[in-house]
Amino acid sequence: MEIRIKDEYIKLGQALKLASLVGSGVEAKFVIEDGSVLVNGEVETRRGKKLRDGDVVSFQGESFTVRSDA
Repeated sequence: MEIRIKDEYIKLGQALKLASLVGSGVEAKFVIEDGSVLVNGEVETRRGKKLRDGDVVSFQGESFTVRSDA
């Protein structure tokens, strides 16, 4: 799956919501802080982590790639 963004980057919490893997920003905060989210194969605990074109996010067996139109 891919999510498309219009800017140079999107923050991790926003990306999880955009991909419909979490229902809210609060939920995103908790799953990220718990170490349940991988960015490019490594655990990421910063909700504000900037994702750029080509970054791959994995959570609960689901993955998506960020694609930027910027």
